[in-house]
Amino acid sequence: MYDPSMFGMANFPAWFGAALPLILLWSLFWKGLALWHSARRRQPIWFVVLLFVNTIGILEIVYLFFIAKIKLHELFSAKTGEGERAM
Repeated sequence: MYDPSMFGMANFPAWFGAALPLILLWSLFWKGLALWHSARRRQPIWFVVLLFVNTIGILEIVYLFFIAKIKLHELFSAKTGEGERAM
């Protein structure tokens, strides 16, 4: 028999309702940064992968710090990076 509460929020812990917006903001922040840097570095493959693969920010953080080798203080810098042409 079909139970409508089976697919609703009733099956999630109470803290999940408060944590979900925080998780979404965390993910959006890192995704935006990674997409911005991959576009500026003209890396279309990384841009597409980062756009469609959702890992709650994990892949984005790996890309920024280990693939693009961006330092923490450079995350919000508009300075041109490796692989970019100055405009």
